[in-house]
Amino acid sequence: MILVGHSYGDAIITEAGNDARVAGLVYIAAHAPDTGETEGGNGKRYSAIGRDAISKTADGSTYIDPARYAAEFAADLPPAEAAFEARAQGITAASVFTTSIVDPAWRHKPVWYMVAKADHIISPDLERMYAARAQARQVVEIPGASHSVYRSHPREVAALIGAAARGSAR
Repeated sequence: MILVGHSYGDAIITEAGNDARVAGLVYIAAHAPDTGETEGGNGKRYSAIGRDAISKTADGSTYIDPARYAAEFAADLPPAEAAFEARAQGITAASVFTTSIVDPAWRHKPVWYMVAKADHIISPDLERMYAARAQARQVVEIPGASHSVYRSHPREVAALIGAAARGSAR
């Protein structure tokens, strides 16, 4: 099986990918921390333009400020789609960004990586660093793509997933 993750969800596939049934990992505008690293720590090393659009709730969860969502998260989507995403977003436990990775699967499994070149949430330079460090078999950079690259460029995302499936066949 191929695991595909976007944004902070890629820390999940970074650990879950160690399962013997996983043949490869696809990172879409994503974090791929190493042992002992956190998404938040890496994000500070490679600051992104829209990081200050992330708000916290009283109980410590996070979300993107809806007033800034389109500009910072989904700038390449039509306004109605960006507004829908802003309203539909779920809140995230802030601990996601401070939990250290224990055993990154990208050290043992093949990786494919998509860089959103106009990402304001995760710096494209950080995305490139992750791809290089994981020795990604294929890196696709999408000019003008926001963090919502999965919505704005679905064909390119699907093509990368297909390449991973073909490239990971046992």
